[in-house]
Amino acid sequence: MGVPGRGGAALRTVGTADGGRPSGATLGVAVACLGFFLIMLDSTVVNVAAPVIGADVGGGISGMQWVVNAYVLVFAASLLSSGAVSDRIGAVRALGCGLALFGAASVACAAAPSLSWLVAARAAQGLGAALILPSSLALIRQSADDAASRARRITLWAMSGGVAVSAGPVVGGVLTSGLGWQAVFWINVPLCALGLALRRTPASEPRPAPLDLPGQAAAVVGLASLTYAIVEDGPLSRWALLVFGLAAAGFVLAEIRAPHPVVPPALVRSPAALTAVGTGFVMNASFFGIVFVFTLYFQQFKAHGPLVTGLMFVPLTALTLVGNLVAGRLMTRLGTWRILTLSQAVEALGCLALLLAGPGAPPALVLLFFLPIGLGAGATSPPMTNALLDAVDPAHAGAAGGLLGVMRQVGGLLGVAVFGAVVAGLGVTSGTRLALALCLTMLAVSSALALVQARRHPVKRPGGKD
Repeated sequence: MGVPGRGGAALRTVGTADGGRPSGATLGVAVACLGFFLIMLDSTVVNVAAPVIGADVGGGISGMQWVVNAYVLVFAASLLSSGAVSDRIGAVRALGCGLALFGAASVACAAAPSLSWLVAARAAQGLGAALILPSSLALIRQSADDAASRARRITLWAMSGGVAVSAGPVVGGVLTSGLGWQAVFWINVPLCALGLALRRTPASEPRPAPLDLPGQAAAVVGLASLTYAIVEDGPLSRWALLVFGLAAAGFVLAEIRAPHPVVPPALVRSPAALTAVGTGFVMNASFFGIVFVFTLYFQQFKAHGPLVTGLMFVPLTALTLVGNLVAGRLMTRLGTWRILTLSQAVEALGCLALLLAGPGAPPALVLLFFLPIGLGAGATSPPMTNALLDAVDPAHAGAAGGLLGVMRQVGGLLGVAVFGAVVAGLGVTSGTRLALALCLTMLAVSSALALVQARRHPVKRPGGKD
């Protein structure tokens, strides 16, 4: 689930088309929402199909992890620079390039004859998604001059991603059961074509934007090696950890020396900003890790098919939208940090309930305990983003949003990698228990850190009272 990257330049013209046709701004909003819907749909739609893909192309659980993680890995690492690329070539052109690459990579995924081919094509999809995310948000920002209109359109953009995440498991189950796993990739092609057809919006002016290529390269190498070390077993994993350590050191060194680092020093000096970014990591690690583990649980332990598995996730994903709306309404009343503390505690309670129920719990009970997990995860996103933007200087808002997006994607990446490795090593039942225990621990720590910030940032009531 991505978060705003860097913006672009203003559109040359924003107006209403003659003859009642949609204006360039309206088309820009439509294609931006479609692009965000597309990349977020791919974050969940493939999970349900993963066991079927693994049975067809081979690779076991680690192969399934790479099918999911190749996309997220490249997506996350490329977000460090994709905002600057969007600024350099213009948001409209960057979005078109992203849609074209995403569509072509989806064709390659559907036609993949082997696991290695599929993983490479998924990586290409991730690169396309990294171009789509910041350029789509830039078009939203450019579509209105006044803050109220811009806020409404950002809400539409965010909701399009929430709908995609909610619909992904069901869509994946329906397509996989009816047409085969290839259909979860073919569905992207007409959506990309529609986005390219709608992209008749006034072009945005490109502007100079520095690229931190050494930092970007170190991030890609570091994330790839860390993921390999977690997913794969054997002597190469130890070498991968060494490569990760060197790449991490190289990234820090590159950021210190870079005239325009992708992570401004002011961000790492702010405890509130670091807490918000860490929350993003924990939120995605727990949510996407749970979705991956319970996909295996439903299909391998409970022997459900892809369609039933997708339907089993409806309570979890649907409640994320409810949580999003509820948190937005309560933030002004209770305060950003209090809602952030409460939302993670609610999600942790759901994990605790599932852990205590055990693998033999009736499906109805599992669905019931999915409700607080979905509600809490959905309610975490608005206050987390708001807390981060409140904690940084406006000049660093774009970089802060980009960093949050990266950490959320990395969280999802490592959640799938670590929890998948746990299940592969311990089996579905014991692995599911340990994965839930890890989720519970992460959420409890993150909620406690948010509580510390809530005490440091009390809500100001009328009359000066807290």
